[in-house]
Amino acid sequence: MKVSVLTIFPGFFSTPLETSIVARAIDGGALDVELVDPRDYTADAHRTVDDAPFGGGAGMVMKVEPLHRAIAERPGARVVVLTPSGTPLVQEHLDRWATEEHLLLVCGRYEGIDQRVADNLAHEEVSLGDFVLAGGEVAAAAIVEGVARLLPGVLGNPISAETESFRDGLLEEPQYTRPAEYEGWPVPDVLLSGDHAKIAAWRQRQREERTQQRRPDLWERRAKE
Repeated sequence: MKVSVLTIFPGFFSTPLETSIVARAIDGGALDVELVDPRDYTADAHRTVDDAPFGGGAGMVMKVEPLHRAIAERPGARVVVLTPSGTPLVQEHLDRWATEEHLLLVCGRYEGIDQRVADNLAHEEVSLGDFVLAGGEVAAAAIVEGVARLLPGVLGNPISAETESFRDGLLEEPQYTRPAEYEGWPVPDVLLSGDHAKIAAWRQRQREERTQQRRPDLWERRAKE
């Protein structure tokens, strides 16, 4: 799979792409990440990628022309604009994008991207959450990692991706490892029992209770399905 990231700060990704699961996916050939600087697609000596907004207002807006040229050179890619006004990113996005041959992520900066990019060149607009960052690079890094771990052969144990949080609309159950007791804090007895049926039932109850308590929105949505 190939992921192209349009960003005016390609250096931001040096460490994320060289770390852990993403590095493993790249080194193993499952993932190819291309960093694309929109400045390379400008037509003026100053390599201008932003301008003042029509109608006035604070800040600057990323120009349509360089983004259009960069996207046009990558035909067939699924284009995703990263913006606070987009659809909230959820696991279903990552599951779907992991099946694409080429994903292109457009990172906004300043006051945002000229809306004509999203209206005419993109397939989706996605937000990392209900908050505002300086740009889309953090969201892009999260998406690259989230997609990379779903690619065949990347995770050491593929079952991990099938049983994690959000896979069936529930949060993941609490996890424990050795020692069985530390500072008077014991591991639940059921996990030490060796009874796999009881352990499975305990884990399911924990997932349901956690979701009800911590994410009632997920619980309500699951109940409606």
